[in-house]
Amino acid sequence: MTQDLFRSDSYQQACEADVVAVTEAGVVLDRTVFYPLGGGQAGDAGQLVLGDGRVLHIADTRKAKDAEGRPTADIVHVPAAGQDALLAALHVGTTVRAQIDWPRRLRLMRFHTTTHLLCHLVAQPVDGCSITPDYARLDFHMTDPLDRDELTQGIATLVAAAHPVVVGAITDAELDANPALVKSMSVSPPRGSGTVRTIRIGAAELIDLQPCGGTHVANTAEIGAVVVTKIEKKSAQTRRVVLGFA
Repeated sequence: MTQDLFRSDSYQQACEADVVAVTEAGVVLDRTVFYPLGGGQAGDAGQLVLGDGRVLHIADTRKAKDAEGRPTADIVHVPAAGQDALLAALHVGTTVRAQIDWPRRLRLMRFHTTTHLLCHLVAQPVDGCSITPDYARLDFHMTDPLDRDELTQGIATLVAAAHPVVVGAITDAELDANPALVKSMSVSPPRGSGTVRTIRIGAAELIDLQPCGGTHVANTAEIGAVVVTKIEKKSAQTRRVVLGFA
């Protein structure tokens, strides 16, 4: 089981780790700061630096899968192509420095936090989500039209208000008692450990609270200038909101 350091600290950019497996899919470490693809958020890229200074470039990060194709608790660091010789030098027990592409991660954090602001501005169920370093989108289950300028201004107001963004947790029972906290129609919060990770935006004034395993900035002021670039009618009951950097 890979220790996922990003869950408690989205700002940790590097860590020392030991190799526990090298598979066809990639490299598994005992601990990592790399976020794996999930919850609509893209996996991290970066590098694994060996003790002799050689660098294995990581193009993506995914959750490992078992023989039946089900996700496991391990995290796979997917190397960029053309590094077979360096991969062969990695063995179980090899110590590396795992270092994420921080500018890329920060863009993901800014976009992901903005999608939570959108959930406040558009109080409708979400039936699709994609968060990349270059854009983000949310698909809302609704029929009413949305106004691009109005949403952009709403985001700017919440960003300027500098609301704190806090990682928390609730029990499975508390989540069962408050089903409205789950905004997504297609992705269920992970259960089984007894608690579910949450993201709360706002202190005295609650802006958003929902289960979420992704990485976020610590304050909405860090989001900066994010705008709604497009609103699309994807179906009779779906409105897609696309975000970009100004």
